[in-house]
Amino acid sequence: MSDTTSPAAPLVSREQQDEEMIQAAFQRLLDTYLASNHRRKTDIITKAFNFAKQAHKGVRRRSGEPYILHPIAVAQIACGEIGLGSTTICAALLHDVEEDTDYTNEDLCNLFGKKVANIVEGVTKISGGIFGERASLQAETFKKLLLTMSDDIRVILVKISDRLHNMRTLSSMLPSKQYKIAGETLYIFAPIADRLGLNKIKTELEDLSFRYEHPEAYADILQKLKDSKDMRDKTIEGFTPAIRERLDAMGVNYTIKARIKSPYSIWMKMQNKHIPFEEVFDILAIRIIYVPADRNKEKDECFRIYSALTEIYKPHPTRFRDWLSNPKTNGYQALHNTFMSKQGKWIEVQIRSDRMDDIAEVGFAAHWKYKDQNAAYDENELDRWLNSIKEILDDPQPDTLDLLDNIKLNLYSSEIMVFTPKGELKTMPRGATVLDFAFNIHSVLGAHCFGAKVNHRLVPLSYELKSGDQVEILTSQTRHATPEWLNYVTTAKARNKVQAILRREKRAQQKEGEDKLRQFLVQAGYDFTEQHIATLRLHFGQPDNESLFVGIGDGRFTLDESLNDVLKGREHKKGWRRFLPFKTKTAAATQTAEETISTADFVKNINRKQTLILDEATLEKCVMADCCHPIPGDDVVGCITADDTLEIHLRSCPNAVRHKTRYGNNLVACRWDTHKSRLFDVAIRLRGVDAQGVLHAIADVLQRLSRFTVKRITLDTNDGIFEGQMIISVFDTADVTTVCNELMQIEHVTEAVRV
Repeated sequence: MSDTTSPAAPLVSREQQDEEMIQAAFQRLLDTYLASNHRRKTDIITKAFNFAKQAHKGVRRRSGEPYILHPIAVAQIACGEIGLGSTTICAALLHDVEEDTDYTNEDLCNLFGKKVANIVEGVTKISGGIFGERASLQAETFKKLLLTMSDDIRVILVKISDRLHNMRTLSSMLPSKQYKIAGETLYIFAPIADRLGLNKIKTELEDLSFRYEHPEAYADILQKLKDSKDMRDKTIEGFTPAIRERLDAMGVNYTIKARIKSPYSIWMKMQNKHIPFEEVFDILAIRIIYVPADRNKEKDECFRIYSALTEIYKPHPTRFRDWLSNPKTNGYQALHNTFMSKQGKWIEVQIRSDRMDDIAEVGFAAHWKYKDQNAAYDENELDRWLNSIKEILDDPQPDTLDLLDNIKLNLYSSEIMVFTPKGELKTMPRGATVLDFAFNIHSVLGAHCFGAKVNHRLVPLSYELKSGDQVEILTSQTRHATPEWLNYVTTAKARNKVQAILRREKRAQQKEGEDKLRQFLVQAGYDFTEQHIATLRLHFGQPDNESLFVGIGDGRFTLDESLNDVLKGREHKKGWRRFLPFKTKTAAATQTAEETISTADFVKNINRKQTLILDEATLEKCVMADCCHPIPGDDVVGCITADDTLEIHLRSCPNAVRHKTRYGNNLVACRWDTHKSRLFDVAIRLRGVDAQGVLHAIADVLQRLSRFTVKRITLDTNDGIFEGQMIISVFDTADVTTVCNELMQIEHVTEAVRV
């Protein structure tokens, strides 16, 4: 009897533990909801929980926990961290039911109403289409996401909550999946969260992505933040008492918080400015959050607090930021400036009311169009941004990646204010040009623009607008878009419009070229076949048929009798080349083809669930990406391209980030194992004071480091400063550190960094 009953005991115990864990998580969700200012609709939330729990019964996540804990966690984020109500909480609890079970959207509509069902359907479209298991993105599905997002912003808010919980539990995934999800998060979800004002979530998404993509750098920055905590505390202790004394005397109801820059933001500053952690000076900021005595005069009180600060500490003359008068597109409002402390350090101070702080941390997206209509916030900016997203979808877009890139232009932009000739105020992204402004006014105006008058002065299409400019667009019916225009536009809308115009022209040229080639081949006695087209494509050095047709259509490639020898396989060779036998070229081509096939077989046989070891054998079959030049010691990822090539990229390389987002299932986790057996070229930038003997000192260091080969070094001097670059062959990143440290020991060298 004991033999039959004992195995069942642990199973029951585990089920009991699971049930207790599930009920505790759901009770926490209910407690969070009841503590909010939403109406008490606990019945519908409990109904959604019980339905989802039954639908996912017996299913577990990769981590081993019951699957229902994931929807509960997503609902907890939506409620507790974004501030959403019962409709969105229900949708979050049910967000995977339609995709993962046999229940349909109609079932959800009947049980929970149309609003909840529509949100679930929107989330399902995103999950199954863009960010699902498909090898590449689907343009139409991405458009549906954006359109759904502008119809009901709660769809993307649930998806952001879903993504945040997936990032928090990413450790249970395979490394290649981790890179895909982390790259996708940095590329799309963090910018969208930022644009919607979800600052805390945006920061956490960035930091979690950073943690999985660059674990050593992440751990190093966390340790340095921990080590420097005492110094920051002393800075605050010396800086804030005088502020507290003044604000207390003014009768202000306030709190002062210290804001520490996030690890990802610190790392990005280190990368962009090529500086060590110790030289990132804005790690610490002081935040003054006040409760206004009169809500109608909260801006006045903000300026009054700022004025009091200027009487205590000297403000920086160029770092004042007024986001009270002109809020950011995501609704952010505050006053910022940097003040000189008594200890001689610049410290940033941010002043905002409790309402502004709430919007800064949680965002106003949660209140948009379905919450309290009397709340004190401006929805127009969010409306304008969502409308700008819709405008991008106007033209057919064959390449989803172009669409993604265009959307990202909108996600990352900060704003400037410019005026029309009639004095109408227009908000444009910082860095926008005259051509961007023309397309912003009207597509026809942009298509025929040849310049503008800015502040009554003639300027070219590429002129970068500044806040306060008054712009008059000049047009001509004879002027049309050219490929060079893509160099002059920075906004998503303008780039999209220019690309659409160029595509229409290219299609016309392609059709004309195809007709010309067909006519030429028929007249010369050849059939219009793929074989003959391929022969001419190789002759003219074009990657595909479309490029060949366009070249013929626009007149770059001439079709004449000299092509007869090409089509018959007897291409005429000029000069000494005519004495080379034709078979030599064929033999070389055959050898190259054999090498390509063997490399392709290697790539096809890679187990993408395992980490690829980059040693002597595998490196022969890989390509080191020219865009980022990875070397052993770098955090890298393998990207399998369309032609079955394995490219090794830095994980932070922009091209790798785009690859993660487009073709996430073609990623391969990689680990170096070269043991200093192969040399790699790296570029090191040098900078310093042009003093006597500095060049000799550099040469002396390089002579001492004889195991490394210097391939090239260039130095230029200007006004007592020298700058230059050297190409040196090293084994790994440790060698780069050694070389840079040695060069930095030279008295007049101020910078030696890998580029």
